[in-house]
Order: sequence, then structure tokens, then C-alpha cells
Amino acid sequence: MGKTMEIKPLVIKDLVAKIPVMQGGMGVGVSLSGLAGTVAAQGGIGILSTAQIGYREADFDNNPIGANLRAIKTEVEKARKLANGGIIGVNIMVATKRYEEYVEAAVAAGVDLIVSGAGLPMNLPQLVENAKTKLVPIVSSVKSVQVIIKYWLKKYCRLPDAIVIEGPLAGGHLGFSKEQLDNIEEMHYDEEVKNIIQKVNDVETKHQVKIPVIMAGGIYTRQDMEHYMGMGASGVQMATRFVTTYECDADEAYKQSYINANKDDIVIVQSPVGMPGRAILNHFMRKAKAGKIPHGKCHACISTCNPQETPYCITDALVNAVTGNVDNALLFCGANAYRATKLEHVKDIMEEFAP
Repeated sequence: MGKTMEIKPLVIKDLVAKIPVMQGGMGVGVSLSGLAGTVAAQGGIGILSTAQIGYREADFDNNPIGANLRAIKTEVEKARKLANGGIIGVNIMVATKRYEEYVEAAVAAGVDLIVSGAGLPMNLPQLVENAKTKLVPIVSSVKSVQVIIKYWLKKYCRLPDAIVIEGPLAGGHLGFSKEQLDNIEEMHYDEEVKNIIQKVNDVETKHQVKIPVIMAGGIYTRQDMEHYMGMGASGVQMATRFVTTYECDADEAYKQSYINANKDDIVIVQSPVGMPGRAILNHFMRKAKAGKIPHGKCHACISTCNPQETPYCITDALVNAVTGNVDNALLFCGANAYRATKLEHVKDIMEEFAP
């Protein structure tokens, strides 16, 4: 397909990504230093997910938070070596237990930016204080962007450095109700996107700043990117497309589950932490629907999870996914995962999206 639209670099204050693509954070272990470092080296923004980032540490079962905080430092260092001077950030879910400690560990590790969703990151500016780290909240509605901007201005005299809009076609946990996700067309979500961008533009004009808006959820091709840039977005965030790359940190069997999936295999599931999510329907999901799946001790992941009542342990299910035990795994994916037909290199994807 020809490159029809003029594509500009994505500029977040003093950070410049020559290709306006941010790779979405994917836990557990799907986007670590291998993927993030390569995307950054190719001129995009590489994002490590801090969700159970230390799952391979020897003491993870007994000391999950200690293992995770330690792994943030080592994984960011590894990503930096690969990034060749490129931009490296982390995605930290607001719903993470002891969220504040993860933010502090990421700042200490010297990340360029923190992307934060799964809840509104109300106190994020307070946690980073005067660090150079850029702050990028994830929103799904005009209301949520208004709440964050108003609160950050009043409490911290600070505005977001960029904003990610995550639409209903995204993978993993979603900021929408099950009813909305069952009728995505009826949401006319592009209208919401336009309204969010308009709201951000108004704030930019009033405060004489630049706050780039990055669109996420269902972005798979350059055409998808051009659609949203035509609406005023400055860049896109993609996750699903990067899973089926040689450089992605997940096991080959996880990547193959995307390649093997048909459109009908991609379903909305109720996550055990109380949010709807999008995943591939597999043996494990059928078993989970039928009844509880026994699990071991709690890995202290999400604050909304009640270990006594949870139908299964989401950490166990996601560790199984990333390590290739796909029949006993929760296989999170975006709505377009079925479009993957082969493994590809990050470099080739980035060339497709390049100016």
C-alpha cells in the first residue's frame, strides 16, 4: 500500500520518536526488554509492562513485589542497551498493588516515560516529583480526560505530557462495560475520540503547551494509523501487531496462538480482577467458565482481586501464556489478533509506519 499521508515524528516535550508509534505495554512478560528495546532502536517508543515483570526471578513466588521492583531496574537496563539511544518507557497499571513503589522504581531506573491506565493515575505527578520522566495517562472517555487534567492542574500545577486514548478494540483489560463491548459499532467511538482530541486542543491553546494524543486499540496497519492521524492524533499505540514478531519476549507457542486464531475465537471475558477483557477462547477459558480453577498463594498483583473468591489466579494464567503453556493460559489479545498470519521482524513493521 502506498504511503499517502505526510507522517510527522511524535514529539513529547524533549522526546522525539521519528516514527510515531508507541508499542503498547503487555504483561505478564510479553513486552520486556527484547521487544521494547528493539522498537525503540527502530525509531518508535518501546514500553515494558511492569505487571509481574519479575516472574522469572528465583524468589518470585515468595516475594513477588521485591522480585518485580528488582526486575524493573534490570529489564530497563537491558532495554536501554538494545535501544541505541531510543525512547524507553514503562506501563504501570493504577490497579497494581503498591503502585507507588513501582512508579518510584521506574523513575529510579531512569525511564523516559510512564504510561498509566487501568484506573485514573490521579497521584502520579506527586510520585515522580521533579524527575524528567514524562507522564502519559490512558483514558477512554472525555470525562476521564477532564477529571485528570482538572485534578493535576489544581493539585500539582501540572498537565499530562501526552495522552493515550484506548478504544474498545484493545487487548487485555478494557475500560468499558460488557454491554458496550457487545455493541461496539453502536458506541460510535470515533466521535468520542474527536471529542477527546478537541478537549485536549482546548487545553493546549489555553495553557500554550503541546499535549500529543496517541490512539490505541485496534491499530494494526498504516491505514489504521492514518485514519486517526486524520482526526488529529499525533501517534498510535500498537500492541497486538508486535506479539507476532521474532523480537517479542513471549514464548513461540503464545505467538502461534495468535497466528492460529480465527476472528470468532476472539472473545470478551470477565477477568478475575473484575474488569472485562479481550482474549482468545481456548481450553482454559472454557474450563474457567465451567467453574473455579484451584490456585496457589497470592502473587499480590491487582488490588481489586480477592484471592479467596477469584475463579482462577490471573498471574498463574498469564505466566502460563508467556511461557508457552497455552492450554492452561489466559491469552489476552486485541480485536485484530486473527489478522496475524506469520512471524515478522519489528524492523519491517516500523518501516510500514515510517514517514
